[in-house]
Amino acid sequence: MERPWFKAWPKGAPSKLDSPNFSMGEMLKRASSCRPDGIAVIFGDTRITYALLDEYSDRFASSLGRIGVAKGDRVALYLPNTPQFIISYFGILRLGGVVVACSPLYKERELLHQLNDSQAETVVCLASNYQTVKNIFQNSKVRQVILAEDQDFKPSLQQVEAASQISAETGLDISLRFRDLLQMPASSHVAVQVNPDRDLALLQYTGGTTGTPKGAMITHRNLVVNAIQFSTWLNIRQDDIHLAALPLFHIYGMTTSMNVPIYSASTIVLLPRFEPSQVLEMVDRHRPTVFCGVPTMYVALLNHPEIRKYNLRSIRVCISGAAPLPGEVQRKFEETTGGRLVEGYGLTEASPVTHVNPVDDPGKNRIGSIGVPIFDTDAKIVDVETGEKELSTAEIGELVVRGPQVMLGYWNREEETRNSLKNSWAHTGDIARMDEDGYFYIIDRKKDMINVSGLKVYPREVEEVLYEHPKVREACVIGVPDPYRGERVKAFVMLRDEFRESTDASELIEFCRERIASYKVPSEIEFVSQMPWTATGKILRRVFRQ
Repeated sequence: MERPWFKAWPKGAPSKLDSPNFSMGEMLKRASSCRPDGIAVIFGDTRITYALLDEYSDRFASSLGRIGVAKGDRVALYLPNTPQFIISYFGILRLGGVVVACSPLYKERELLHQLNDSQAETVVCLASNYQTVKNIFQNSKVRQVILAEDQDFKPSLQQVEAASQISAETGLDISLRFRDLLQMPASSHVAVQVNPDRDLALLQYTGGTTGTPKGAMITHRNLVVNAIQFSTWLNIRQDDIHLAALPLFHIYGMTTSMNVPIYSASTIVLLPRFEPSQVLEMVDRHRPTVFCGVPTMYVALLNHPEIRKYNLRSIRVCISGAAPLPGEVQRKFEETTGGRLVEGYGLTEASPVTHVNPVDDPGKNRIGSIGVPIFDTDAKIVDVETGEKELSTAEIGELVVRGPQVMLGYWNREEETRNSLKNSWAHTGDIARMDEDGYFYIIDRKKDMINVSGLKVYPREVEEVLYEHPKVREACVIGVPDPYRGERVKAFVMLRDEFRESTDASELIEFCRERIASYKVPSEIEFVSQMPWTATGKILRRVFRQ
């Protein structure tokens, strides 16, 4: 059907993409065949060609098969942005396994939830993070841990120690060295038949519209299609160089900073974390052309005191997502780099990209808008109460989307799947409007999720930690505006009577810091004498927001 946003699409773009139906493992294989000697990954002093990346992934897949991992098994990646993440990711997918991407910032309780919910029996992690896995081992189904180290890609790779030695060091007999697995030759374990439309590639955990962490079931086709959609929208070429500072464990970074460059056989400059000085140095040194990030990244770079020392003019296009992009930040960043910076939108359930502002024509970009639906993606605004009635232009309601990148549903959550996917439309939980030209604007959130620098924080999770403190009687967590992070976490706490005169905020903040990732820890705690309750016994969160 004709849609008002079609005229905003890039000039010469097809009305419908001809998306081939192949698996993620095949996507890497095609890139390797197309550009075997091309550099796939740059990580510090390490350079990995496409031929070598393909070979490493084959070897890793074979090694997983030898240690008992089979098609459909879930394998957890508890890794930062390293070559081991990319190799493991494609090795798992090539074997027909399912990736469970876990934030390396997670503490024990957070990691344990994902491992138990996904029933993952194999974990790949940095040796430096091993203690966290070891501490929860007895309460999970994990039976083997693959340890990655900085030395995995050093020249001494051939001189590997026996896996039994690392087992002795860690105190468990379930540990294997990543480098040992890369030494094993590829075998028939790699030849696994994958149905791209139905076979899962990824369980990506999200709070969805309820705030309860659950795994979005993403297929091979979901990921391949979204890589093609985004690549085509940005006109990605083989000679493009992508700066990957977004975390790959997050669906935004995974698709835009890893899958997209590999689909297009271009180069990834991989950073383990976002650090403004290092980003500026990498741009100056490696001359990247594509950089996807969140608003706080662009703000931090613009505010760096020595930004003028670096040559940033190689940047051709940048996408900002996960939070609203201030117009002044966009203007200044484009002035500084000479490239284009536009806002986009996505959600985990859609692999994730659904909307982007056009990049081919500055006149098509609309500040404050998330852009228009990308190729083969439909969107509309529906009445919040019914969830079905389509609203007219400029009316405010819930944004719903559909397309080949939308997930199958939530892992072992049939009711929540039915609530989220209705007649092929995915309900985003975001309140929005559409203008007469088909550009969409996010107004508010239906859900209570807090957005800290593009990372999701669910109030209930933080509240549960606060309730574990013996001095806390009741707690309510909200997001409050923050000029740098977009939002920060604030908690309202009612103490037990006997502790009201002997407790300060720093004690509770430190308690949280020991149990959850730092970005989830309340930056402020306000003590209250009573909580506002509804008649049904729920805390009125909106009272605290007001």
